[in-house]
Amino acid sequence: MAKSAAFSSSTSFSSIPILLIIVSVTVLLYASTIAEAGDSSAFVKKTISSHSIVIFSKSYCPYCRKAKAVFKELNQKPHVVELDERDDGWSIQDAISEIVGRRTVPQVFINGKHIGGSDDTIEAYENGDLAKLLGVNSKNDDL
Repeated sequence: MAKSAAFSSSTSFSSIPILLIIVSVTVLLYASTIAEAGDSSAFVKKTISSHSIVIFSKSYCPYCRKAKAVFKELNQKPHVVELDERDDGWSIQDAISEIVGRRTVPQVFINGKHIGGSDDTIEAYENGDLAKLLGVNSKNDDL
């Protein structure tokens, strides 16, 4: 019996370094995730403040294409961030969600103001609010 007890206590001591490695890696990954989230939030805020029109988009999304088409109609060139084409896209989308309360794309900002998603952008285009925000003539004003 003494042999068995000695074996079990030596086994538990030998597993401590493995446990420490697992805990250390977990802490490092968590800290990295927190840092990335902070970086992403700063990226989103800086992007919004640095460009008059910003669209957070995904290249394959039909709603994103509709929102981008609205600005083409108004002869405006938005700054587009294609989240699916970035390694940190998921983290950026999390940061956007924290800022605007929505996780969907597109999310459109004009002069730092959150306009909304595709439907909101199209509605603002159709009722002339988008042209007013941009300080341009709406398509209907040209007639």
